[in-house]
Amino acid sequence: MSITVSDVMGRTAIAVRQDAGFADIVAVMRRFAVGAVTVVDVERRPVGVVSQDDLLLKESDAVRHSISIFESAARRREHEKAAAVVAKDLMTSPAITVTPGMPVREAARLMHDKRIQQLPVIDPVTGRLAGILHRANLLRVFDRAEAELRAEAEAVARDLNTTASEVVIGVENGVVTLDGKVERRSQVVQLVEAIRRLEGVVDVTSRLEHGDDDLLVLPPLL
Repeated sequence: MSITVSDVMGRTAIAVRQDAGFADIVAVMRRFAVGAVTVVDVERRPVGVVSQDDLLLKESDAVRHSISIFESAARRREHEKAAAVVAKDLMTSPAITVTPGMPVREAARLMHDKRIQQLPVIDPVTGRLAGILHRANLLRVFDRAEAELRAEAEAVARDLNTTASEVVIGVENGVVTLDGKVERRSQVVQLVEAIRRLEGVVDVTSRLEHGDDDLLVLPPLL
């Protein structure tokens, strides 16, 4: 079972309009104790995000006063944000968004690759803001019941042609343990990797024995 964004996302997203002023954005962040707000257009479609880092540029003298003809495009953009007073000039755009049906693993990878703390969730049909996904939401996948994880791991073992009598599966605190014996060494590798990919699995410990070592590579005869 693949856990999707809709299973863990927050249903209430804190957003501001493009014409929201600097002080208003600060007030919203303080009121709702958030580190970033989504900026939406008149149709409630995300167009960007304003983070605390964007706002703090205004207090950085190094950014506001170190203008050089040799500065990079990124540095020039920081100067523009430091001088900005409304959301449309403060925000980082375009907004990086996800849909409710996206697997959590893909959303987590996107957050990691883009080095961001939250993702606006949009309706795939209208493009309107439907919720928000925080990094803390992603950790909820590790709250799954041990019986549920064990059942999925056993299903994986059956799919790989190993029987319940051959492999004994235990689960504790998200760690799956494998005991028993299978016919081939390749089955051990396949089973461990397949179970490790299950949503909510923290790690896999294998004590499996095997018969044929079908992964052993022999040098060619001379």
